[in-house]
Amino acid sequence: MTKWRILSRIAVVGFLLALVALGAVPGYWTGNWPWAKLPPVTNLKQIKAIRSQGLEIPGWQTLEQATVGIGGNKWSFQRIQQDNQKPIFLLLLPQNGPKSQPQVEWADINGFFQTYAKTQANGKWQTDSYTKLLFTADTSATTTSVALVKARLFRAWNGQQTFAMMQWYASPKGGYSSPSQWFWSDQRAQLHRKRVPWVAVCLQIPIKPLGNIEEYQPLAESLGKLIQSTLMTGPFLSP
Repeated sequence: MTKWRILSRIAVVGFLLALVALGAVPGYWTGNWPWAKLPPVTNLKQIKAIRSQGLEIPGWQTLEQATVGIGGNKWSFQRIQQDNQKPIFLLLLPQNGPKSQPQVEWADINGFFQTYAKTQANGKWQTDSYTKLLFTADTSATTTSVALVKARLFRAWNGQQTFAMMQWYASPKGGYSSPSQWFWSDQRAQLHRKRVPWVAVCLQIPIKPLGNIEEYQPLAESLGKLIQSTLMTGPFLSP
């Protein structure tokens, strides 16, 4: 490497360090570090209320709503029903604060059901048939825009019953099954001093013993759309 290239690289590094110093020094003297305080989460109060109030889903009746502890978090548990069909179980974990972020919610859910299954006769919680389910949800009644949700769908069963399970992290503009996707969306939002609020959604649909979950995919997708739209036009909706 020539002497000229070495000097040019030193100059570039020095220039970058100067930029960092110019940005950091004012914050150092005033105590106003830009990363010291996270931007506020819009509608956090309404989002947190889901924990105690649940979610009212159009066309579905809530038979029961309670707050349950799972993996150290407080979830909203709802038993919902449409017409005379079997009730479906809906678990919702709303964001609890600006530092709260999705992490191991699906592992917590799995552990919860494993523990519960052990209390039943011949109880053992098992899962298989994992697949991705993509669907879109209307963002509001007054626009034609839609939000894309990438959920995960799988089969689960214990010694007594089989379920089609669907899970995703809902946000104002869509949803993802992986917490990492929310993380990067939130990081981009923070560049503009904004945040991406979230609610973990877990649907538990009773099906035939060891039934094929593909038969229940239309129901899961239809209900998933309703839940996502209800969140976007309710707790997530900016004033």
